[in-house]
Amino acid sequence: MITAENTALSLDRFWDGNRACAEGALMAGLRFYGGYPITPSTEIAEFLSWRLPQEGGVFMQVEDEIAGLATCIGASQGGMKAMTATSGPGFSLMQENIGFACMAEIPVVIVNVQRMGPSTGQPTRPAQGDLMQAIWGTHGDHPIIVISPSSVQEMMAIMVRAFNLSERFRTPVIVLTDEVIAHMRERVTLLDPASLELWERPTPEKDLPYLPYADTPSGVPPMAAFGDGHRYHVTGLFHDEHGFPVVSEAAMDAWTRRVFRKIEDHLDVVCAWEVRVGDQVFGAHQIDHALSAIAACEALIVSYGASARSAVAAAAGRPFATLRLQTVWPLDDKRLGNLLAASRQTLVVEMNRGQMLREIQRIAGGRSPVRGVLRWDGELVRPADIVAEARHG
Repeated sequence: MITAENTALSLDRFWDGNRACAEGALMAGLRFYGGYPITPSTEIAEFLSWRLPQEGGVFMQVEDEIAGLATCIGASQGGMKAMTATSGPGFSLMQENIGFACMAEIPVVIVNVQRMGPSTGQPTRPAQGDLMQAIWGTHGDHPIIVISPSSVQEMMAIMVRAFNLSERFRTPVIVLTDEVIAHMRERVTLLDPASLELWERPTPEKDLPYLPYADTPSGVPPMAAFGDGHRYHVTGLFHDEHGFPVVSEAAMDAWTRRVFRKIEDHLDVVCAWEVRVGDQVFGAHQIDHALSAIAACEALIVSYGASARSAVAAAAGRPFATLRLQTVWPLDDKRLGNLLAASRQTLVVEMNRGQMLREIQRIAGGRSPVRGVLRWDGELVRPADIVAEARHG
């Protein structure tokens, strides 16, 4: 879990989340941005339009969000770290290309700055109604990684993590932020570039035969860039190790198992969360300490994104534990299930009608009562409402 407390310190700035997003992407090695402006994500594109060329990168404003993600897919196939940013209506338009990137295993980072919906909704009001779309939006069974920041500082750091996960696992990564984080200004301490661990995608040996979709111990095949000497086929159809379409049940089953396995076998890397009890903070690898701390509390408050700020405020000075999910998909059912089972009651806080709530109830499996503290009118959940629901339970 990357937090403000464990990032390397350098110079301080007073930025909003969109600026921090762009800066974090540049630190991660971003070299291509393709997209179309849309509130409340537009400042990301505005900043990168002049900053990215200074770093030797390419910025493209295209005709719509479909083309935006398509250009990123092409740039990634050419060997560049690529991203786009959008909001609800644009994210809807990107779903087909998200599926293509999943099928072709193309690294790309997609930032969705959520706003109220559906349709045009309220462009300047926050929401968290795109969670299920981020997980299931494109058709067919597909693996995807979705992460969510809860502060401007974390917005910068999480972009580095997004690119690392995308490159490591050859998969699209969705950064699910919201209008609150995007436009809120906070003090930000710049990351020290020398301290950052940047992951680069595995590449094949130039003089050896290349199978672009071969199975490997990690489940992640090396990825050649177009033009570096390896010729291979890219398609949205189910394909064999060479990339050519197949209709074999065995081959299609093997592909599906591998692309899910490459992520599910590494949940310790992919899944990040933190438990807070008073001044104590426990990360995903400190589950034993977290379990005992949760068991001593009256309630466990689960949250992500901007809603986590309300959860932390509600817990301040009270016998409540908070569980903040930085990785909102996939979820580590086993470890999270143990945390939920240790709780006397669990409250899920989010700005929608209960999209994460359903997942937490599924994972809890009746071992702990789980209720929602929800709001969907363009405002943050009030800490007082969380406290009232906890006391009511």
